[in-house]
Amino acid sequence: AMAGGLEPHLEALRRELHGPAVLSVLIALIAVAITFLIWRFVQGRRSSRKAVLLLGLCDAGKTLLFARLLSGRYRDTQTSITDSSAVYRVSRDKGTNVTLIDLPGHESLRLQFLERFKAAARAIVFVVDSVAFQREVKDVAEFLYQVLVDSTVLRNAPALLIACNKQDVTMAKSAKLIQQQLEKELNTLRVTRSAAPTSLDGSATGGPAQLGKKGKDFDFSQLPMKVEFVECSARGSKGEEGEADLEGLEKWLVKVA
Repeated sequence: AMAGGLEPHLEALRRELHGPAVLSVLIALIAVAITFLIWRFVQGRRSSRKAVLLLGLCDAGKTLLFARLLSGRYRDTQTSITDSSAVYRVSRDKGTNVTLIDLPGHESLRLQFLERFKAAARAIVFVVDSVAFQREVKDVAEFLYQVLVDSTVLRNAPALLIACNKQDVTMAKSAKLIQQQLEKELNTLRVTRSAAPTSLDGSATGGPAQLGKKGKDFDFSQLPMKVEFVECSARGSKGEEGEADLEGLEKWLVKVA
């Protein structure tokens, strides 16, 4: 008799468990689990990339910037023909480190070295000579374009800082002007050439890569990575005896580490 009395309640419970409300809850739980797994995977990949690459043309001041960040001291530098790397402690409180890698800027070497290190890049500092910028703008934009349409860079989307160096010199161009002119030159470049996503060794990896948004003039906000500009001076306003002006760069490194 007791079993017979419970049967209607058990049947109602069975119907509830097979009803649309429970199904909706299960689907929602599965969606949350998948989202969490994807997030963990992406975070895991990002945390495995610990390198901050210093890129730019010859004489942009990358190597002095590298030395100043590591030791704070000025030193004479010469054009690099190989990479230099060192561990940089971003935050003394948290003990957070990244690996700074200074890559050669010579035209015959820069893509070869970038090909070697790009997959490890957590962030990229693209150093621009603010004094020579007006004269070098096409070369600067050409190299930056090659970096931005690379398939690995597009996929990993490392944070990008355009470091407008040599601001201690009176004739230095401002970060705002450099941004505007680079956007204009990059817009011209994407129009005048087919932008297939290639590895830096020249091998094609798929269909055409559109730099920015189709039908709109290019600007940096259209890229998959976050792009920022800072003004800095590796030499510093007081020259060899004084301190470098790298506050904006150092704050950015703390943020991306």
